[in-house]
Amino acid sequence: MDQPTATETEIQDPNTLSDTQLRSDELAAQVSDDVPSAVENINTDDMLTHQDAGELSSNTTATTPKVTKGQLVEGTITATTPTSVTVDLGEGVEGVIPGRELERMSRKMLDGLRAGEKLYVFVVNPNSKDYEGKALLSVNRALEEMDWKQAEQYRASQDVYEGHVAGYNKGGLIVRFGRLRGFVPQSQISEERRQLVESQTEGTPEDRYSKMVNDPISVKVMEVDRARNRLILSERAATREVREKRKEDLIGKLNVGQVLEGRVVSLEDFGAFVDVGGAEGLVHTTEISWKHVNHPKEALRIGETVRVEVISVDPDRKRIGLSMKRQASDPWDEVAISYSKGQLVQATITKLTKFGAFARLVDAPDIEGLIHISELSNQRVNHPREVVKEGEKLTLRVVKILVEERRLGLSLKQVNSAEYLDIDMKNYSSDGDK
Repeated sequence: MDQPTATETEIQDPNTLSDTQLRSDELAAQVSDDVPSAVENINTDDMLTHQDAGELSSNTTATTPKVTKGQLVEGTITATTPTSVTVDLGEGVEGVIPGRELERMSRKMLDGLRAGEKLYVFVVNPNSKDYEGKALLSVNRALEEMDWKQAEQYRASQDVYEGHVAGYNKGGLIVRFGRLRGFVPQSQISEERRQLVESQTEGTPEDRYSKMVNDPISVKVMEVDRARNRLILSERAATREVREKRKEDLIGKLNVGQVLEGRVVSLEDFGAFVDVGGAEGLVHTTEISWKHVNHPKEALRIGETVRVEVISVDPDRKRIGLSMKRQASDPWDEVAISYSKGQLVQATITKLTKFGAFARLVDAPDIEGLIHISELSNQRVNHPREVVKEGEKLTLRVVKILVEERRLGLSLKQVNSAEYLDIDMKNYSSDGDK
């Protein structure tokens, strides 16, 4: 195929991955000797029956008068012994499942080998001299063959396959695909899973990936190479489709005001995305805490479990709005009760802007008030830095309280104002009586 080999940097965004970008030859350039063989000798717990095969056997037939090597055929068990099982393949053709094949089977599978039962078998040799010209058959190879056929179907349709992490190595994750082992190279592991691993500080990356064994995983089949026993999967390619489907399902069940537990999966400049049961909702920066948060990383870390409240659900745009701060007590309730206009307070300057300075109350650190530039001094001030500096602790006068609007007006120039002399004397007297 005259196809340029893709580099690692060419496959970056799971939301923009296309079939062209993830063709098998491109993925082959990204994986190495870390790719495990897709086929191994395993004991299978389930018989491959007519019902199990379904549409996968549409290109085979049980009435073929003569069988050929490598053919997948449905037959009927006619006799069983401790050392072999005889199968009628139709049109007078008989085959034998040998003792060495039976030794590889689980007890459950052996119990299902009864006369009259139908099953699918793989023709190893259509005319075996060891069995008087009968066909040499394999059930395990038939099971593998059906899984290869199913893998080909998933590759062609690009449907999402739901599986479980079965293992890992330094190159990526191993995922069971029926009786086969599929391989997810590190470059094709979802960003969410990689961030979760990177957020953990203890142990080696292999140690962190080992904790994912038996976890569910959604993948797409990207390469099926039976000759080389390679089955390459991509979690990244499936991520967007899976996420949208889960979100659509979840949105139909959510109600505004509902309280949920979720896990932080990513931190952006504008907020944090939280997984609340298979779908992600956004906690905007302003909804993280009652106190001012410049960036979500100041208050959250990836992988952290948080309690959130659903504040909006938009089915058309498939968006979920969440809030963390509404699950905490509102500090402005305390402001309404404990603070009054004219009161002197201690506050620390937190931020300077061209129109004034923000200050955080010492006794209520979740509350910030604004010292307007006109309230800094009786003299003309061009910029707040001429009067105050960040981190400075000052005594300030409360000149405005708007609880509903969550606004607190503070003043430096009116700290010694005669206008508030009566209030100061009253408070001084009250303090002296204590």
